[in-house]
Amino acid sequence: MNISRLLSRPLWRRIGLGLLGALLLAALAYVAMRTGPLAATRVTVTQASQGSFSPSLFGVGTVEARYTYLIGPTSAGRVRSVAVDVGDRVKAGQLLAEMDPVDLAQRVTAIDASMARARSAIDAAQAQRSDARARQELAAINARRYVELGDQNFISPGAVEVKLQEQSSAEAATSGAEANLTAARHELRRLEAERAALGQQLDNLRLLAPVDGLVISREAEMGSTVVAGQAVLRLIEPASLWVRLRLDQGRSAGLAAGLPASIALRSAPGAPLAGKVARVEATSDSVTEERVALVSFDTLPQGLSTGELAEVTLTLPRTAPALLLPNASIRHVGDQPGVWRVEGDGLRFAPVRIGQASLDGQVQILEGLGAGDAVVVYGERELAPGRRIKIVESLAGARP
Repeated sequence: MNISRLLSRPLWRRIGLGLLGALLLAALAYVAMRTGPLAATRVTVTQASQGSFSPSLFGVGTVEARYTYLIGPTSAGRVRSVAVDVGDRVKAGQLLAEMDPVDLAQRVTAIDASMARARSAIDAAQAQRSDARARQELAAINARRYVELGDQNFISPGAVEVKLQEQSSAEAATSGAEANLTAARHELRRLEAERAALGQQLDNLRLLAPVDGLVISREAEMGSTVVAGQAVLRLIEPASLWVRLRLDQGRSAGLAAGLPASIALRSAPGAPLAGKVARVEATSDSVTEERVALVSFDTLPQGLSTGELAEVTLTLPRTAPALLLPNASIRHVGDQPGVWRVEGDGLRFAPVRIGQASLDGQVQILEGLGAGDAVVVYGERELAPGRRIKIVESLAGARP
């Protein structure tokens, strides 16, 4: 009896170990099929459906003034006074600053004296001309008389020639007097032109506001020396404020003047303002790969300042009906966009042609799918053709 027990004990042990091993293998297979590399990939899917949307363009810009004026002198000089400060509103023609005239006043006095002398010279030239004309008339009368007497042989031919010579001299004197008068008048006109130029220079020393505007900076103070064209003050037209908007070139299709805009200023993000695209710049930024558009406000808000950031959303016309899918479902194999289409419990990559996209993640599918086709939106791991899938409602930490 003891011998049989000894013989049967290893047999039962071997049977128990075999059963235990089989259970372990079954558990490993179960784990591999459920959570390991052989397990089906959990995915979320959606169906392509017909629809349309209003595409939008989004970008960030800064508030700028359409009209900015740099107020400065037309010649080098020293700033004599500045009459306004930053933030002041000014009227057209108002004195903003004044330059030091240096010696312009003395030059004007000298020109005035020269003009007075020129007028006196004109008076003298006119008197000389009158005298010359009188002498010419007298010489002409005497010459005619002597010619008549000579024809009658009452006087010698030499006496006649003397009187004719006196007439010629009187005519020459008259011509000289006319020339002197003309020169005196030209000199007066020249001096008047110089006087007007000095007057213009004096006027240019008074820096006046060209329009109603707002002073945004003082570039020079009293006593500063500035060169020709250098700004002393900067002035803007507050009514001309708009947003310089920058948009990614790759997502700027449809950008055009007149598009409606929603402008959210950084100072009031919860109160968007209405506007529209006033102009699209013809030159893009090749460094940042952006296009530039200028967006105007329908109604200017109070307290708007230049340099403030703004988020702008442009609304494009509504698209024609087409198949729509979430943007997250689009994959790229090389340069070819496409989707993973569900076929039974497997997958197949379907190349598609993409149209416009909306800011809420919808994209048009122009070719490659039919209405009702099921495609993968998210998967818990990388997808491949033929991989087994398991469709779920959602994934924690899902990735495309």
